[in-house]
Amino acid sequence: MGAVAASKGPLREIRKPIKMRRTLKGHFGKVYAMHWASDSQSLVSASQDGKLIIWNAYTTNKTNAIPLRSSWVMTCAFEQSKGNLIACGGLDNVCSIYNIQNQGANARATKELVAHDGYLSCCRFTDEGHIITSSGDSTCIYWDITNGEVLKAFSDHTGDVMSVAINPENSNVFVSGSVDKTAKIWDLRNGKCVQTHVGHENDINSVTFFPDGNAFGTGSDDSTCRLFDMRSYGEVNKFGNDKITSGITSVAFSRSGRLMFGGYDDYSTYVWDTLADSSQVAYALPSQHENRVSCLGVNAKGDALCTGSWDTNLKIWA
Repeated sequence: MGAVAASKGPLREIRKPIKMRRTLKGHFGKVYAMHWASDSQSLVSASQDGKLIIWNAYTTNKTNAIPLRSSWVMTCAFEQSKGNLIACGGLDNVCSIYNIQNQGANARATKELVAHDGYLSCCRFTDEGHIITSSGDSTCIYWDITNGEVLKAFSDHTGDVMSVAINPENSNVFVSGSVDKTAKIWDLRNGKCVQTHVGHENDINSVTFFPDGNAFGTGSDDSTCRLFDMRSYGEVNKFGNDKITSGITSVAFSRSGRLMFGGYDDYSTYVWDTLADSSQVAYALPSQHENRVSCLGVNAKGDALCTGSWDTNLKIWA
C-alpha cells in the first residue's frame, strides 16, 4: 500500500498534533460504548453505571440521561437521519429503543427487540424504522423497529459477533466482525453473506467502513488493525508493530480515510496512516486515558474524535 501511494509522488504530511479539547465527566461506571449523532455535536454514551447520557460535546453539557433496566450495557447507537431514536443493549440480550423527544423523568423504552440468545454486542440503525444487531449467539439480526419483528437473521459466523457497521454509501450492505477471526460482508436484499475476509490471528472486536464504502477496517485482539478492500477481496494494509502488544477494542477512520484511529487495552489511542506501509511508527494521542479505551468514533463532519474509557470519562480530540 505504501509503495503504491508513494509511486504517485510524495505523500502529504499528516497534521499533528491532534489535541484533547474537552473531557466529558458524569458517568460513575466504566464507559463501554459511544456513538455520534448526525449533527456532529451530540453523542450518546453507555456505561455500566446503568445510564445512557446524551452530551453536547462542544459545551460538555448533558442534554439527557436515561436510566436503564439492565446496567450491563455493551453498546449504544444514535439514529442518523432524524436523531430522535437511541438504541442500546448488553447482557440482557435485548435491544432497547428510546425516543429522546418524549423522554420524561421516568424514561421507558419505546420498543424492546427480543430474539437473540446471547448478549447484544453492537447495534446500528439503517434508518428510522430498521436496525441491525449483533450478538454473542453468533448471529446478526435485521429488525423492523415499528413492529418489533425479525426481518432477517444472519448466522454464518461460528463465534460471538462483536461488531457491525453499515456501509455509508449503501445501507443494504453491512460488515460484521467476530471472535471466529473473520469479517463478513452481508447484503440485506438477499439475506446472505457475500464475502468472508480472513487474516486476523485472534478475535475481531471492532469493524468500521472506509468513508467511500469500498473498504473497511478491523481491530483485533492480535494487536493489529487491518484494512480490507471489498473490490480486491482481501487485506490491503496491516497496522501494528512489535512494541504494541495489547488488543484493540475499537476502530474509526478520519473523514478522508487517511487516518485510522484505534483504541487499545493498554489505555492508548494510536493513529495510523492508511497510505503508509506496515513498518510505520504509530502516533499515540497525548494525555491518554487512565484505563482501557473501550470505544471511539469520528463525527460526521470529521472535525472531532471522541474516545470513551473504563476510567469513566470520554475525551474529545481535534
